[in-house]
Amino acid sequence: QLQLEESGGGLVQPGGSLRLSCAAHGRTPDNYAIGWFRQAPGKEREYISCISSSGGRTRYVDSVKGRFTISRDNAKSTVYLQMNTLKPEDTAVYYCAADPTMAPERCPTGIWEYDYWGQGTQVTVSS
Repeated sequence: QLQLEESGGGLVQPGGSLRLSCAAHGRTPDNYAIGWFRQAPGKEREYISCISSSGGRTRYVDSVKGRFTISRDNAKSTVYLQMNTLKPEDTAVYYCAADPTMAPERCPTGIWEYDYWGQGTQVTVSS
């Protein structure tokens, strides 16, 4: 069974940066897309970014475009989310999720399209 583990969250001041990691463990599929989602208190979980299994396709929600960058190192089975110019509204629990797929450029944005989820890491942006 594929297991995902997020790390890198914490407390940061507005305008600061964090890099989240999503490490895959266990029975890792040959190909899988990774999505990042977040859930703020009292709100639904929302998609923010995805990267295809090849790494050749990335997508972002408008609210993070130009500030967040997703990347992956398949040799390390790890996906990163570099978050710059953080804002208080970025405060949330961040989750990564995997979509095993044979399509190397698949990069889904729907929560229902992902089969495996990590436990989440808290990001708090506050002065």
